[in-house]
Amino acid sequence: MTMDTMNANGRTTGRGIGLAAVRGLALALVSLPGAVLCFCLSLVSIALIPIGVGLVTTPYVLTGVRAFADWRRVLAAEWGGVRIPPAYRPLPERANPWTRTVALLRDPATWRDLRWLPVDMTAGFVTALLPAALLLYPLEGFALAIGLWRVFPDGYWYGFVPVTGQASAFGAAALGLVLLFLAHFLTPRLLGVHFRLTRAVLGSNQRELAERVRVLTETRRDAVDASAAELRRIERDLHDGAQARLVAVGMDLGTIEALLDKDPAQAKELIAQARKSSVEALSELRELVRGIHPPVLAERGLGDAVRALALRLPVATEVSVDLPGRAEAPVESAAYFAVSEVLTNAVKHSGADRIWIDLHRTDGMLRATVTDNGKGGAVIGAGSGLAGVERRLGTFDGVLAVSSPAGGPTMVTMEIPCA
Repeated sequence: MTMDTMNANGRTTGRGIGLAAVRGLALALVSLPGAVLCFCLSLVSIALIPIGVGLVTTPYVLTGVRAFADWRRVLAAEWGGVRIPPAYRPLPERANPWTRTVALLRDPATWRDLRWLPVDMTAGFVTALLPAALLLYPLEGFALAIGLWRVFPDGYWYGFVPVTGQASAFGAAALGLVLLFLAHFLTPRLLGVHFRLTRAVLGSNQRELAERVRVLTETRRDAVDASAAELRRIERDLHDGAQARLVAVGMDLGTIEALLDKDPAQAKELIAQARKSSVEALSELRELVRGIHPPVLAERGLGDAVRALALRLPVATEVSVDLPGRAEAPVESAAYFAVSEVLTNAVKHSGADRIWIDLHRTDGMLRATVTDNGKGGAVIGAGSGLAGVERRLGTFDGVLAVSSPAGGPTMVTMEIPCA
């Protein structure tokens, strides 16, 4: 019940009753044809997708359904104080009709809209019409009492009262008075029932949202832990590797400076040693940078980066790539390191002599599949490298699936949403 239907003492006013009845009648008269039209057009358009016509019409029809549903959300908030936040997924920009249609049909909010339309044209229509009916129907009883019953010589039923004469007409008026009394209390509340029914069907599932929040909280924690672990690894590698070698080079240069005049031969040996140490330090720095973000990944993209990764493996590897464009840099990086981790596990533990890698994008998903002909038995569990891969992908709403029967082969499939 909105504030404009109540007086200062919190009681329903006559203006509020009339306003609720008018609003309910307007909703009933406008929403019924609108819901029927949207529902029929949606069914026809979706049914025509297999022959291609629906690919052109469905995005426009479903966009219209969303506009109709959003209008009802606005009315629910303004007239009933019931807020129904939209939960539509963003649509890809400059997408072709097929991609746009698939994105709309994959959105759970689209199917909530389509389920809401038949509810709105039936129960929604009734609950919107009841406030006006409850207020206007008593007027008919009063009209019968003042002589309208004479127009019906064969009798007339008003509710459950058979009107055949003046006495029964007064009975109809009494029933109308009771209904008017009930309308004083029920009319605004019935309109509120209509809006709460709309929220129950059109609103997003709270359990679904709670589960989504829980998953996001876990993936955020995993991402923070992974970043901290990566920083510790980089610091350890710098301290134990390149930093130690550069310190040694600095000490050798100091010794060389002191020996240049006294012992040129030994100074020459130290120069050669310092040069070797600097080359090794540079190599370790390059490996460290490659572990953070491979240059080939930034310059050439995921496909070439995985091909370069396969060339360094001691196992014969075939790579198939079908990526029409570049994904976002964080997505490419996550996919690269996930594939790298899976390949490392395959080389170390599977006993395979051949590996196949397939990279392609379909329906807005980047899919990477790594298959080996090893002994199988790979599982996702605590302490497993695959568990780390799953956490890495979870940060991007990605998923990991493993098929690894005893005796092989092992197939690891990774999917990450990408534009």
